[in-house]
Amino acid sequence: MHTLALELQAIWRILLISLLLGAGLPALFALGIRALALTPEGSDSPASPGARVLGYTCFAVVVLVVLLGIALIVASGFGQKLEFSGGLPSFQPK
Repeated sequence: MHTLALELQAIWRILLISLLLGAGLPALFALGIRALALTPEGSDSPASPGARVLGYTCFAVVVLVVLLGIALIVASGFGQKLEFSGGLPSFQPK
């Protein structure tokens, strides 16, 4: 019974992470696109400064998550692990 509980706990973690990255990241990217498309009705002017900041912030978060994912894959390929000591990611031997 203990093994089943551990399996279910692992499955829930995988489900949560896959939903967050599989649906959340594209949704964040779409929010950035939508923020940059916000213009006053009937005008050809660019998006307001607040909408631009929101859009570019969304894009920055998406790029950061993608780069961290690539770093995680590269680290495991070199037999290392990715750690966040001091807030910055670094490769550490396993």
